[in-house]
Amino acid sequence: MEKANESSLIGFVLLGFSDHPRLEAVLFVFVLLFYLLTLVGNITIIIISYLDPRLHTPMYFFLGNLSFLDICFTTSLAPQTLVNLRGPEKTITYGGCVVQLYISLALGSTECILLVVMALDRYVAVCKPLHYVVIMNPRLCQQLAFISWLSGLANSLIHATFTLQLPFCGNHRLDHFICEVPALLKLACVDTTINELVLFVVSILFLLIPPALILISYGFITQAVLRLKSVEARRKAFSTCSSHFTVVIIFYGTIIYMYLQPSNSYAQDQGKFISLFYTMVTPTLNPIIYTLRNKDVKDALKKLLTGKLCFLQT
Repeated sequence: MEKANESSLIGFVLLGFSDHPRLEAVLFVFVLLFYLLTLVGNITIIIISYLDPRLHTPMYFFLGNLSFLDICFTTSLAPQTLVNLRGPEKTITYGGCVVQLYISLALGSTECILLVVMALDRYVAVCKPLHYVVIMNPRLCQQLAFISWLSGLANSLIHATFTLQLPFCGNHRLDHFICEVPALLKLACVDTTINELVLFVVSILFLLIPPALILISYGFITQAVLRLKSVEARRKAFSTCSSHFTVVIIFYGTIIYMYLQPSNSYAQDQGKFISLFYTMVTPTLNPIIYTLRNKDVKDALKKLLTGKLCFLQT
């Protein structure tokens, strides 16, 4: 028992990219840059969505939720990653690892469901435009957002707790730069077949069913858009929906590759870079994709910046 609890006392050594010491300096700058971009980009979206009355719509309500979620998700991982990349000290306490695992898993699962909700919003907007305001009323939007956050929290409580019940028998060298379920399973000194089965089932619920629903909704959206007579209306609909669809492809594509490949074909170094992409790069891309391809957001941002310049001049 004493040996089994050793990891709880010592914590974990996050090996990360220690096999590539020259690469660590480059990755430190990379993580810091994308973390700052994530903060600036997503905070900007939250501010303009709140200040501009034209953006007080269901679409931007959910986009604000997504931005807040991305800020929290990256913040739960980036500071510890920066500390480990900067110096020889690469440890994380057991409590810190537990907190990081619960929070990142909850936020990542929440985003899986929130992207489905955003696809539902686009479906109603395009396919049921005359009933959009009635269907996507503020109360329903709040309920859908609540369900997204609650489902992510429930998955984290069940899945992370189940993983942390495994005995590590003194193994505390975690071959990753964050506390993540696949890497923790490799430390267990018992058979993890049941845990891997649970991971597979959870992955189906959060990583296969949601994108399948999104694809179905976009099939209906495409049919509805093609029936529009106005070229401008078709262009605007495709522009708005393609932004969301791009986020979906990037987010689900990287995580599905990470979690749904057979354990015997799991290349650890490759997995680290995939994790680095979806934890640091994807939250940065979300605001860029939505702002560069969305005229309403660009107009609101321009209005905000113009107002600040006028205030400074006066």
